[in-house]
Amino acid sequence: MAPIEIISTTTIQAPSNINTNSTQKIHLTPWDLFCLPVEIDQKGLLFHNPQNTKDTLNQINHLKNTLSSTLAFFPSLTGRLIINHHQEDDNNNNNTTSCFILCNNVGALFIHALAQNTSVSDILKPNYVPSIVHSFFPLNKVRNYEGTSKPLLAIQVTELVDGIFIGVSINHVVVDGNSLWHFINSWAEISRGFHQPSKLPTLNRWFYDGTIETPIKFSFAKDEKQNIEIENSGFVPELPRERIFHFTKEKIAKLKSKANEEANTNKISSLQALLTHLWQAMIRCQNIDPEEEIMYSLPIGVRGRTVPPLPENYFGNALEVGVVKVKAKELLVEGGFGKVALEMNKVIGSHCGDNVKRNYECWVKNPVLLQSGALSSVKALATSSSPRFDVYGNDFGWGKPVAVRGGGGNRSDGTITLFSGLEEGSIDVEVCLSYHILEAMGNLPQFIHVL
Repeated sequence: MAPIEIISTTTIQAPSNINTNSTQKIHLTPWDLFCLPVEIDQKGLLFHNPQNTKDTLNQINHLKNTLSSTLAFFPSLTGRLIINHHQEDDNNNNNTTSCFILCNNVGALFIHALAQNTSVSDILKPNYVPSIVHSFFPLNKVRNYEGTSKPLLAIQVTELVDGIFIGVSINHVVVDGNSLWHFINSWAEISRGFHQPSKLPTLNRWFYDGTIETPIKFSFAKDEKQNIEIENSGFVPELPRERIFHFTKEKIAKLKSKANEEANTNKISSLQALLTHLWQAMIRCQNIDPEEEIMYSLPIGVRGRTVPPLPENYFGNALEVGVVKVKAKELLVEGGFGKVALEMNKVIGSHCGDNVKRNYECWVKNPVLLQSGALSSVKALATSSSPRFDVYGNDFGWGKPVAVRGGGGNRSDGTITLFSGLEEGSIDVEVCLSYHILEAMGNLPQFIHVL
């Protein structure tokens, strides 16, 4: 497949008749600031060519216009990050940096591109995600802290031989996965003719009881190089590949039933059973010491877990990271599947109420930022996204998407991305691991066929 060609690059702002307050600041929470050092989030939708649409340029202009209209309701996405260093605090503590979003309507980036030798089937048919898919996303390798000078939102619409791909790159300090899809859902609605989103975003950030002083100060040096040891060692690791595994509603139901039966409970959810099944297969396909500790890092949405609950349309980050730790042998022994799935259930269940508040307040006292690759390896899986997000409802006026794909950001051994499948109740799992492990998993009958 030939490289893509960039046709045009445009800055998209909210309409000029919208009252944009250039001094509006959105102070950031621990959930937002945690993501500052890592790469931006990237998600994209694949569509067949619109029927009866001969003028692609009109289609592109329509997307630009409706994007502008949508951004009127999402002012944080056309702003920039402001990172301040407070020199007056240097002698007293290390927490001398603060960060906020300035909603100044500087604009989002819109790119029109062409992949003239790539078809929809070239993306859909292979078990492995073709490398060209990463070029369908703008701002590759950009880290969130670079949002001081780079757009917080960038869209790339790439024409294929018989379809289009809409790639969205968005700053993870500004939104989590829930908010990312809230924005895309809203854009699709306005593209179909809605005057405003059916779910208006709640833009104000949440600070417990108003007792947290803003802006929150933390230690951060954006010029620090990550993974210096690996970069300087001369060691070149095998590049991980990305493979899509599809699980039907029926297979997932069997996994849930098996996990609950083994654990003698009814608490284990479908997703917890599926993730444990995935984890078990990965361990089976590697030469790991049975006594070695392995980990699974899970994003846990806390909108409904705080007291009082956050608004459903809270537009920002509202996530904690839960970590399940077991010995490798615990996954492989008889009954281990249910036992580990139940342990996952307990870890997720512990992130609620007072525990969420305690974690929040502890971060303010001792800020820790997420480091790239810190939560993933062949011995430590890390999941992102969720099959609960509305992916296939995103009709921009010419039909629903036929697939969803992630970009190349934050990809390393052991990263797992979850999407709803095209059929109701199904789930697609995008797994990033070395080729030989993915091949072994694909040939493991009890993994693929859920025996």
